[in-house]
Amino acid sequence: MKQKENKKQKRYNHSFAQRLTRWVMLVLFVMMSILGYIVYDMSKSIALSFSVNTFHTNMKASARFLSSVMADVSDAVKNHLYEVEQHMGQPALLEQTMARIITLNPRIRKCVIDYVRDNAMPDMLREVAAADSACWSDPFYDDSAEKAPVVAYLQPVHDRQGNVVAVLSAELSLDFMTEQSELLDSIFQKEVIQIDVTSKDDFQSYVLMRDGTYVTHPDRWHILKGNFYDHIKDDTEPGMAQKVIEKMKAGERSSSEEDIVLRVNRFKSFLFYIPIEHSNWNLAVSVSTISLNLFGIMVGIFMLLAIVAILFVTFFVCHLTIKRAVTPLNQLASAADKMGDGNLDTPLPVIRSRDEIHLLRDAFDGMQHSLTDYINELQQATSSRASMERELKIAHAIQMSMLPKTYPAFPDRHDIDIFGSVTPAKAVGGDLYDFFIRNDQLFFCIGDVSGKGVPASLVMAVTRFLFRNIASYTYEPAQIAVAINESLSSNNETGMFVTLFLGVLDLRSGLLNYANAGHNPPLLIREGSVSELPCDANIPVGVLPGFSYTAQQVQFQAEDTLFLYTDGLSEAEDIHQQQFGIERVIQVATNAALQTQGAGTEASPDGNPSSTVADLVKAMSAAVSQFVGDAEQSDDLTMLAVNYTNNTTIAS
Repeated sequence: MKQKENKKQKRYNHSFAQRLTRWVMLVLFVMMSILGYIVYDMSKSIALSFSVNTFHTNMKASARFLSSVMADVSDAVKNHLYEVEQHMGQPALLEQTMARIITLNPRIRKCVIDYVRDNAMPDMLREVAAADSACWSDPFYDDSAEKAPVVAYLQPVHDRQGNVVAVLSAELSLDFMTEQSELLDSIFQKEVIQIDVTSKDDFQSYVLMRDGTYVTHPDRWHILKGNFYDHIKDDTEPGMAQKVIEKMKAGERSSSEEDIVLRVNRFKSFLFYIPIEHSNWNLAVSVSTISLNLFGIMVGIFMLLAIVAILFVTFFVCHLTIKRAVTPLNQLASAADKMGDGNLDTPLPVIRSRDEIHLLRDAFDGMQHSLTDYINELQQATSSRASMERELKIAHAIQMSMLPKTYPAFPDRHDIDIFGSVTPAKAVGGDLYDFFIRNDQLFFCIGDVSGKGVPASLVMAVTRFLFRNIASYTYEPAQIAVAINESLSSNNETGMFVTLFLGVLDLRSGLLNYANAGHNPPLLIREGSVSELPCDANIPVGVLPGFSYTAQQVQFQAEDTLFLYTDGLSEAEDIHQQQFGIERVIQVATNAALQTQGAGTEASPDGNPSSTVADLVKAMSAAVSQFVGDAEQSDDLTMLAVNYTNNTTIAS
């Protein structure tokens, strides 16, 4: 009972509906993955372009703001220069004027006037006085307790004779630049990725001197000490970092058409830069590539979740639909299995579709009625041995009628010669062979059903029918083997199986495609030599659902002969229980091949060449009969020989 439950579970796990569903899902997954990747790539490119344009726009606005602040300071000093020069020598009025400058422009921290005659005047102020030209100083730390970085606008002051007598300094704190960097940070979060930045390294803005010295930095320790150029390295294109440094030193700006990707502070980042007017500085912004690509990544995650959801729904819908479509096959397989157990009155399912499944059902119905009649007649004749033998002969005739027995099989063709024979150990047996030609392709098979008697003959009939039916739709022996295996494995509670060899010979090219399912390797007879055809053993059909059989092929030459047989030949025993053996089989085939080669091709009375394959089968039968002697035949003996002449002439 437990074994039966395990077999049912095994069949369910490898059902045809599940396998077909998996293939459909695989194709759907590949197609949706390709579509998802295209959408993801397009979204990523659009989002990146939008982000780059946003950065350039806001950087230009920030640069203009910084420039305007510095211009306001310089304008405030220039507007009061005349008044300062008029009040030289009047300290009280001079202090009022400088206080008014600070009042009108609150960003000015303080105004200081240094006289040229003062020996303690700093060298920088002396250079400004000597040049008689206003300018901005380099950033420096003031002497206050805050130790804040500042920059000063330096304006030479003249006396009434036009001589430079002092330098007016208006100091501007650089804190407003830090505030502008924080504003850029806020714009980055709200307008570009629209989420909080989790790491301070994702976005950093700096004001830099042309030599790369930090004027502003998120970490105040670097201001006026560190150099930005020391923290950028090439990442994608060699020499890119040096090229960017040269452009920043020359006061050029980055372009929105180019993506500059460098390694800034060990992080792969996009770099944007723009010069600040009225100064010798640059505004630079570094943004991690992960942050700018975050929108595309989010789109990719959304597409992945959507694909998973669609596949999840499609899987159940597809599985239920396919399972419903193959239900008649399962019902037929179940009925055939019960019939194999001897329940010949098992009702067959009603199939309303007019397709191959309906034809299979009709074939089962005809076989069921034939076998039922045969069993009834056999039961009624138990009182008479003669009657029993007659009924068994009828069963034997039915089974033999399923196999080709008219030779030559294809009298109108000269490119192929085939001959087969089967000798059951009992009145009915489980061996089979079959062949037919479709579209210049010779389909043939030989098989051996496990067991003896009527059950084996039923499985033999089903196998032969499946071979005929499936081979009418495909030219691949491996696919035929897979389909037969699935049909016989389903509901196979009796555990019966079939060793099978299937071949498809292209009569135009001589190419033989074949698949082996646990059967004896055939013998290939070529130019008087005999060898076993290389075959992957695989497993018999009806054992394991879902098994994939190996597809193999060999190129036939003219007059090549393929000899197929069941183990009833090699395992035939004499009275001493010694087996005939594969060595004797090869020896008999070799002798027959040499005799044929030496005798040449003889003509029969009707003008056709004699059948070498028939001679080979008859010689093998005579040899095994002589070896066995009076010993009882213990197994079915089946042989099939195929000779390829490579003569494409067709008799008229």
